[in-house]
Amino acid sequence: MIERVRAILITADDTMLVIRRTRPGIPEYWVLPGGGVEPGDESREAALHREIHEEIAGKADIVRLLHTMESDDERQLFYLARIATWSFENRTGPEFSAEGRGEYALEEIPLTTEGLDGIDLKPEEIAHVLRGAMAAGSLGVEASL
Repeated sequence: MIERVRAILITADDTMLVIRRTRPGIPEYWVLPGGGVEPGDESREAALHREIHEEIAGKADIVRLLHTMESDDERQLFYLARIATWSFENRTGPEFSAEGRGEYALEEIPLTTEGLDGIDLKPEEIAHVLRGAMAAGSLGVEASL
């Protein structure tokens, strides 16, 4: 089974970092930073730190696992994390140099229902989970640090 890790990256300004994907022939959409767990990763959390470094040259404090999605051949783990520094110019992931992969643009959106409603966050299930957590006041980033 393929395992992927993704981060809900909350900034000090209570915004969320997302990546806007633009690919030929496909309507733009947004994803959370992250990617596949590799054999050399010591843990899922180590994989997430590596992916955050590759995709946005950032360092994050992982707060907790927020949600898991599973299908027949893939498991995605979504972690809530605080991020203080990042630099989209210094990203190093292999996907950025691959031909035909489209564009990856880092954006900050308000961590509100309106902010989420303004983008097409994929997968849709995590957008629903985030809306529910915001409505319930259960993101609890400050209380968990």
